[in-house]
Order: sequence, then structure tokens, then C-alpha cells
Amino acid sequence: MAWLLKWLYPLLRPIRLLAAAGDRCLAWLDERLDGMRRRGLGDWPVALVLLAPALVLLAVFSLYPMGASIHMSFFGGRHGASTFVGLENYREALNNPDFHRSVAVTIYYVLGVVPATVILSFLIAFGLFKITRGKGLLRSLYFLPYVTSAVAAAMVWRSLFHPHHGTVNLLLGYMGISPLNWLLEPRGVLHLLSQGWIPAHLGPSLGLCCIILFDIWHSSGFMIAVFLAGLSVIPRELEEAARIDGAGEWRLLWHVTLPLLSPTIFFLSIVGVIKAFQAFNSFYALTHAGGLADTQNLILYVYAQFYQYGYWGYGAAVATLLMLIIIALTLVQWRVLGRKVFYS
Repeated sequence: MAWLLKWLYPLLRPIRLLAAAGDRCLAWLDERLDGMRRRGLGDWPVALVLLAPALVLLAVFSLYPMGASIHMSFFGGRHGASTFVGLENYREALNNPDFHRSVAVTIYYVLGVVPATVILSFLIAFGLFKITRGKGLLRSLYFLPYVTSAVAAAMVWRSLFHPHHGTVNLLLGYMGISPLNWLLEPRGVLHLLSQGWIPAHLGPSLGLCCIILFDIWHSSGFMIAVFLAGLSVIPRELEEAARIDGAGEWRLLWHVTLPLLSPTIFFLSIVGVIKAFQAFNSFYALTHAGGLADTQNLILYVYAQFYQYGYWGYGAAVATLLMLIIIALTLVQWRVLGRKVFYS
């Protein structure tokens, strides 16, 4: 062992020198920041230094691409042609029926995924929080879909919903029910359930409902984990006091647990809406990179404009409009839902 340490010692010398230089740099920086604080500059220099790495990454990988996309949206032509068209791409998008259809598909998807996932995840998390046996195993099983590759899981779901030899249609056949096209069905699910009384173009299509069902299953693991974390930090003395005052389980849930979980619900609602508007993997994998117009959300519509048709300026304009929609909805959520959040 001694000869090994003797052989490794010269190799470790550069690392020790680098660590010593780093310590000296940190000591110098701390001295300068402390001097700025004594001169009345406050803590903002320290905050700026600590935030600098994150700000650089944000500027390089988020702000610059965002600015380049907005700049590209003012130019027309195919494959990045530099013909300045001003707001023409935005005008064309707002008047394009395909864009309107993609917006409708995206709205149907958001309204179908976010509320259902939040409610289902809370119910599962609440049940997992209450049980005593097998808690760790069940938590792992519910979280497993979230850590599974969305594309790999979507391929399995696509085989289950295959119109000819899928497992779902096979089970329906055993029950005497006619097979359905599922992901390839353009008619609305309300039209199918009402047996034709509701027009086929109203409501989400059956294919979109399959995508919604997949994403509820796939994304619920994350929300379950967050809800469990929120439930674990609720002070138990508040629940005990409510029980002493005669509150039953339902009143305890409605008047104590949910108000104290309002920050968690608010956070998951914000994140869920943003992620739902940016959904791509499930749509791409389940619909063969686009499928029908009834399963083409805004992200797939932007993807088609860029990589299938080569209209980079128009695609950038649609992407900018999507960004503005997300920002506007986030601000509305902050103003409306943020007032109802109870911070203990």
C-alpha cells in the first residue's frame, strides 16, 4: 500500500494546487463582497455573483433561442429565406384554420389532462399517505411510469390501441363490442357516446382522448410524489385540534388538509398547464409524428412547419404565439388562483 501511495502522490499534486488556488480565489471574493457590504451596497453583489452561473446558462440556452425565434418570425420564405415580411406570418397564423384547429386540440388536451391528473394524483397520494403496510412499494409502483421513457411507454400504448390486432379491441370483441379505431379515429368522443346526436366535430376526438389518458397515467407519478411531500409537512397538531373540535374525516380534509395543501396545488397547476401546452413526446410517438389533424397540438403544428414544410418564419411565429399564450395563462393563474393560496 505504501508504494501505491508513493506512486499516486505526484499525480495528486496538481489537484491539491488547484484546490488551494480555488480557496484563495474564494477568500479574495469573500473579502471583496464583504467590503461592498460594509460600504452600504447591500447583499445584491453577493446575490449577483451566486446567480451568475445560472443567469449565463439561462441566457445561452433560453433567452438567446427565444430572441432568435422572435427575430426569425418576421422573415418569410422557406428554409430560413431572409425576406422581411413584418407581421405577415402572425396574420397568416391567426387566419389559418389549421392553426385554429391546433389551438382547439391543445385546449382540449390541457382541460383533459391537468384537472384529472391533479385530482387523481391527490386521491392516490392521500391514500398512500394513510396506509401503513406496503407504503414504500406502492409509492415506487406509482412513480414508475413517470421515470419510464415517454416514447417507450407510448409505443406500448400504441400497440394496445392498434385498430386491427390491439389488446383493447381484442377484449372488446370478447364482450361483443365492435372494434374502434382509437388513435386513428377523427370523430369526437361526444359524437360516439351520443350515437351521432352530437356533431362529430364538437369536443375532443377519440384519438385525442387516448393521448389524454396516456399522459394522465404517465405524469401522475410526479404529482403524487409532490403531494406526498406536501402532506408530510402538514402539522399534525392542527388535525388533532380539528378532531377534538368534532371534525370528521370529510371536514378535516376540506377545511384543514386542502387549505394547507393549496401552495402545492397551486404549484402543480402552474407547472401542469405549462407542460401540457408544451406536450410533444406523447403526441409524436402515439400518432406517428402527426397523425390526423384532430390529434395535432400546437407543438406538433410548429414541428410540421419547421421540419416537414420548411416554413421557418411561419413556424417561429406560431411558436411565439404559443409562448405568449403560456405567459398570459400563467399570469392569469397567478392573479386568480394565487389569491386563494393559504401560506401557513
